[in-house]
Amino acid sequence: MKKILLLFVMCMTLNAIACTNFIITPGASSDGCSMISYSADSHVLYGELYHWPAEDHARGEMLDVREWDANRFLGRIPQVSHTYSVVGNMNEYGLTIAETTFGGREELVDTLAIIDYGSLIYITLQRAKNARDAINVMTSLVSEFGYCSEGESFSIGDPNEVWIMEMVGKGSGCRGALWVAQRIPDGCVSGHANQSRITKINFNDKDNCLYSLDVVSFAREKGYFCGSDEEFSFSAAYNPLDFGGIRYCEARVWSGFRFMNKEMYAYEKLAMGLDGDGRLPLYIKPDHKITRAELTNIMRDHFEGTAMDMSTDIGAGPYHVPYRWRPLEFYVDGKEYFHERAIATQQTGFWFVGQMRKSLKSILWFGCDDANTSILMPMYCNLTEIPKAVKVGNGDILTFSWTSAFWVFNWVAQMTYNRYEYMIQDVRKRQQKLEEEINHRVELFDSALQTTSVKNTSLQVNVFCADLAEHVVSEWKNLGEFLMVKYLDGNLHPEKDGKFLRTKHGAPVSPKHPGYNEDYYRSIVEKTGDKFIMR
Repeated sequence: MKKILLLFVMCMTLNAIACTNFIITPGASSDGCSMISYSADSHVLYGELYHWPAEDHARGEMLDVREWDANRFLGRIPQVSHTYSVVGNMNEYGLTIAETTFGGREELVDTLAIIDYGSLIYITLQRAKNARDAINVMTSLVSEFGYCSEGESFSIGDPNEVWIMEMVGKGSGCRGALWVAQRIPDGCVSGHANQSRITKINFNDKDNCLYSLDVVSFAREKGYFCGSDEEFSFSAAYNPLDFGGIRYCEARVWSGFRFMNKEMYAYEKLAMGLDGDGRLPLYIKPDHKITRAELTNIMRDHFEGTAMDMSTDIGAGPYHVPYRWRPLEFYVDGKEYFHERAIATQQTGFWFVGQMRKSLKSILWFGCDDANTSILMPMYCNLTEIPKAVKVGNGDILTFSWTSAFWVFNWVAQMTYNRYEYMIQDVRKRQQKLEEEINHRVELFDSALQTTSVKNTSLQVNVFCADLAEHVVSEWKNLGEFLMVKYLDGNLHPEKDGKFLRTKHGAPVSPKHPGYNEDYYRSIVEKTGDKFIMR
């Protein structure tokens, strides 16, 4: 029986403005776990959790491959005898793969190939047990069946090590791919955000650096490079860095790095494209151990506290909103300008922090919509039944569902964007309380799994994850209802500990009218002169 790789997703790859990854090695984390964070950012990507059960396959069975972005049928490849269970971007062994698209040279896209970057990830998760195995599977697949996507950076990690692999095609009619994979040294952290980041290749370190044999010769043949092997830079050859690559992409990596090592603040001008031809390091050593909570909060960043802070310029409006609706570029009097592109963004479909644990089952901490205004829910890698809140088919990008995490998180986010300065405080309170509760429940559940005799661990995991996901969605729906009442019609209804205040007679306490901040009032006067002056 044919097994079809169906990814019920419709999304559009937007070069240089989509997706962010950070990589934490075991030696750099507070609990000794590898971690990969990922935001899948697209205006038409629906946040849901994919699942493929472990299965045995008959000899001669074929797999239908469909393009992740558009569900377009690409072709068929032979199935393997056994495939592993996959929950989202993590499989039963804790292997986790994420990505960001950097585009690169348009002429290198092979439109006739069978494997795109999305199918490459999800097929590999079903066939590989660890990071090195995954690199071998991925490169073997594109070598045999071709690679039909643009340039891509992949984060590939297991409980013991994490790699970055960058890949581009060879153009139509030339099967295969050009690639390089760099292991991030233990004790270090890395990241990528839609710009190729691997530069020099250490051709002599076969334990920590892998590459396609023609990665340099192909660049010479095409005229992308003409120096010696030692001078070769993968990024310079296949995705040359320009101002957009710096300000939209490298700036996000820098902003994440600054939380992990305060010395990275010295690179601020470089991240803004104002400091010559330098490059951010591919990886850095943090000045403290990184916690999962810290990595989660890094994914909520809008350059706060930097020269690129999106909440402080006039574009933030009267309520200091750190968001800018697309497009990012705009023209005034014939000159082109741009908005910042931060890590956290309104168009996120789903995001996660993959926690790859050595002695316990790994967890994909999974969330939907904007990381800044949503919650990550624990999904154990041995999950066999996806919770309804994130299950494929519970709503879609054009179908609202009150039981869908994606839609409930979006509902709260849309309200928060309108009165951000005030509402985000309420969101943060609820986030902190709920995240503390979730962490406590996971700790207790981990302990129970280790100390009790369990006949059906997967069944317990299924029930635990489903109950917690349902609880999160219910709590967030309650938050949305609370925000609706508190900020109704531009008012601010007084409350204490989440309870709205009433007089001794039961009537509502009169609401406050906070209005706008002084800067906004001043801008009105500067724009209109005496039009609104009291006479």
